[in-house]
Amino acid sequence: MRIDKLLCQLRFTKTRGLAHDLVVAGHVRRNGARVTRASQLVAVGDTLTLPLPAGVRVIELLALPSRRGPPAEAQACYRVLDPHAPVALAAPSGQQPEEGPPQ
Repeated sequence: MRIDKLLCQLRFTKTRGLAHDLVVAGHVRRNGARVTRASQLVAVGDTLTLPLPAGVRVIELLALPSRRGPPAEAQACYRVLDPHAPVALAAPSGQQPEEGPPQ
């Protein structure tokens, strides 16, 4: 699937034309490499870095959408990879996680 069509169907842009302009300007990255052709193909498992009004978002494609559907359908096709989110660490085996102060 073309990257401009994907960005529109996943609802990151309102129109395919806006997605085309975003890609051609060189603001989108696919697997770490800058994309400058709107016809660049994407596949499941690719990681995209997108500059959005709310900030930069890094996503991993889980599925390719078949249409521009409702937001819930679009969000099921990708997973957000946030490099600044805290990571939940599991307690080592055999140990109980520490409890916080009583409330």
